[in-house]
Amino acid sequence: MRILLVDDEPLQLLRLEKAVTSALNKEEEILSFSNPLKAWEECQDKQIDIAFLDIEMTGMNGIRLAKSLKGVNPKVNIVFVTAYDAYAFDALKIRASGYISKPVTKEKVLFELENLRNPVGENFSRGLKVKCFGSFEVFYGGVPVKFSYKKSKELFAYLVDREGAATNINELNAVLWEEDHKSYLRNLIADIQDTLNSLGQSDVFVKRYKECFIDPSKIECDAYAYKKGDPEAIRSYRGEYMSQYSWALFDATYEE
Repeated sequence: MRILLVDDEPLQLLRLEKAVTSALNKEEEILSFSNPLKAWEECQDKQIDIAFLDIEMTGMNGIRLAKSLKGVNPKVNIVFVTAYDAYAFDALKIRASGYISKPVTKEKVLFELENLRNPVGENFSRGLKVKCFGSFEVFYGGVPVKFSYKKSKELFAYLVDREGAATNINELNAVLWEEDHKSYLRNLIADIQDTLNSLGQSDVFVKRYKECFIDPSKIECDAYAYKKGDPEAIRSYRGEYMSQYSWALFDATYEE
């Protein structure tokens, strides 16, 4: 997800940057400009998902910049940031997503992000999103999660498949290998812990004495949604489930 920040007052721009950065994942691309003309010049050929714009700026005010951005991408989410309520009507006319009164805070930014006019899809997930249909993949902030070991991803996939059931070390070893690799398995578990910790998602994975499991309530998963009867998840199933793993089987109990 690409986010544009524009305010011609350097101090206000710094405050806006701090509030937005604290509210978002580190993977998001943030473009900051104190010159609105420069912002338009640099961004007119880029896909901007959300733009936080001051309204009263020299050279090109926020309303004009917003119209220009919408001319390129009608689905861009415009959030005006201003100390003046007099522009609220103008913001409504161009179907802005939101309106923040200064001073900007993390809480105000979070409210606007949770109530965007136009969805930005997977790129705006602040938790883990797990795709089981087709090939297994784990996303954070719309970006695939990279584990240090290939087998770590398969181990995590198996725990997702177990839907929160505690799985002992012997079972995990048998699923991942035909021979005894329990010492290597400890490396995989540590890799999963380290990877999730780095994303602020440590509560997803639970390790206890000789067993581990995931907390299903902490992830968004297409297979879990399917089993709950979610229409979109049901439509997304095309007969393939974690297709890269021979042990993976899925009981499709719903019809489209």
